[in-house]
Amino acid sequence: MDTFDVIVIGGGNAGLCAALAAAECEARVLLLERAPQELRGGNSFVTAGAFRFPYSGLDDIGELVRDRVLRTPEKIEIGRYGEEDFLSDLQRVTQSRSDPALGRALVSQGFPTMKWLRQNGVEFTLAYDRQSFLVEGRHRFWGGLIVKVRGEGPELVDTLYRACQRRRVAIQYGAHATGLQREPGGSWQVQTVVNERHWDYPGRAVVLACGGFEANAEMRAAHLGPRWKPVKVRGTPFNTGDGIRMALAAGAQPYGDWSGCHAVAWDINAPDVNTRRVGQHYERDSYPLGIYVNTHGERFVDEGADFRNYTYARYGQEIMRQPRQIAFQIYDQKVVPLLKKPYTLPGTTRIEAATWREVARQAGIEERGLERTVAEYNGAVNHSAFNPAIKDGKAAPGLRPPKSNWAARLDVPPYVCFPVTCGITFTYGGLRVTPEAAVVDGDGRPMPGLFACGELMGGLFYHNYPGGSGLMAGAVFGRLAGSGAARGRAPAG
Repeated sequence: MDTFDVIVIGGGNAGLCAALAAAECEARVLLLERAPQELRGGNSFVTAGAFRFPYSGLDDIGELVRDRVLRTPEKIEIGRYGEEDFLSDLQRVTQSRSDPALGRALVSQGFPTMKWLRQNGVEFTLAYDRQSFLVEGRHRFWGGLIVKVRGEGPELVDTLYRACQRRRVAIQYGAHATGLQREPGGSWQVQTVVNERHWDYPGRAVVLACGGFEANAEMRAAHLGPRWKPVKVRGTPFNTGDGIRMALAAGAQPYGDWSGCHAVAWDINAPDVNTRRVGQHYERDSYPLGIYVNTHGERFVDEGADFRNYTYARYGQEIMRQPRQIAFQIYDQKVVPLLKKPYTLPGTTRIEAATWREVARQAGIEERGLERTVAEYNGAVNHSAFNPAIKDGKAAPGLRPPKSNWAARLDVPPYVCFPVTCGITFTYGGLRVTPEAAVVDGDGRPMPGLFACGELMGGLFYHNYPGGSGLMAGAVFGRLAGSGAARGRAPAG
């Protein structure tokens, strides 16, 4: 069998960027995708396609997005989001645990990588539906997250596959990588199962990009805790930790937050595993506009602690701490028009009633608990002006927990309730890599010819992450891994 210069394991955003970058360096590249072609793309396929990156203003966004509103600044407000802003957000939400060197690489390469994606055919648009509110005739974007892929995850995946094919990347679908062996001459053998047959693919360098272990129930139970074993998987069912396991067996160093994960509020009746590649249909993250309660009718988080994109990936973990691992998002008619589109889609689990007692009865919440919580909350809401596009300081102080922003009284029936549970997206623990995406061994030395990118990298996210930084990290470190693998493909002696 021919020896490839670079073998990329995993065909989502990170792996595709790695394969594309390696091919641009004129390497012979093989991409191994575990899924069949119709299910390709990993978690990237089911994302909303939002990318977080530093920008200095409208001119930077104009390099990526074609939108006439960018020429009428009186109709749009995006502000500035510099490199230090991004770094500050990353350290703030990870409780200062994020690896500084990885964070600096992510931030410094963010905007150049966005331009590189654009040059390779990825079309971006302003994220009106996810990251802005229309306030007094002006689109006000919030949370430093402005841009998403036109056509979201499916179009991102399809565009990157087309770019790889133009660069003559060889693609093998249905290839389940099971082992990684370093050869005496310095090259690698990737052991795989393809259509129930065993194949060994030789490569001078390997890029691991096959995700975390969120779809592996046993690994979830071992590292996240027993209650995580039955959790709903909102992404691909193929991310079962194989890349991490193979690399550790080859001598790689584990790193990062192995007990942490990206986990969100997910419709209580969503399927257990996302085998049909449903995107944002079951997403429930308009909670800053209302309140969260558990089955006792008690609030358990500050729904307005920060913009949604800084808390949504952590609040799924808070739901897992509640009785029966379920919670309820409560709204009144004043804010219903502001809820995001997934709340209105067919199949949404929704309860609507004229009284809190009837809401509680239908939802299975303790009636007195819910009535008491709503009364205490309404009595605590201050008289500041409500503005969903800024941290408006409209708070409900004095409660435990308080609500710090966007606290509007719940007093306009009929009231609506959305029962939710947790949906896990990806895990934070993984492999230690250098800022150039080279895998590090147990002694802290880069392993020649072995690179990693995407969700199996450890050390970047702890406890939480800033929304949109997952796809950005996959693209940045995928590009670094692919180019590094191509440049260093001649094996050491």
